[in-house]
Amino acid sequence: MVEIYIDADACPVKDQTLRVAARHGLKTYLVSDGGIRPSPDPMVETVFVTQGADAADDWIADRIGKADICVTNDIPLAARCLEREAMALKPNGELFTADGIGMALANRDLMQTLRETGQITGGPRPFNKTDRSRFLDRLEATIQAAKRRL
Repeated sequence: MVEIYIDADACPVKDQTLRVAARHGLKTYLVSDGGIRPSPDPMVETVFVTQGADAADDWIADRIGKADICVTNDIPLAARCLEREAMALKPNGELFTADGIGMALANRDLMQTLRETGQITGGPRPFNKTDRSRFLDRLEATIQAAKRRL
């Protein structure tokens, strides 16, 4: 069965993901270091990890399997999920792919260096309705693709 893992800290599409997962009857894990309310839905497991930079990432990467889906903005976590033959999707609807993850990691490192040296001071553009809509469309397509992988 396909399972969904949400890197829940600061994820803007938790509620939307839970609604789509419920429609498909999929087990979903909300993984966080705290600050989120547990869901009463028996198909949703809220996992609180110890605080630490990669605690939620480690929990997800250790458990995610082939054809599972991870919702995350974290590029290194997405890379770890892809290594396990899972799928990874950004909250804006962008799908991480095996072909593009190397470039995404390199770009992440470059941007981090530019921010640290003060050459770039702004962050990403704000999350908007178009991002949410694109995410919902892509999540549906990703679930269908995951089901075909089984």
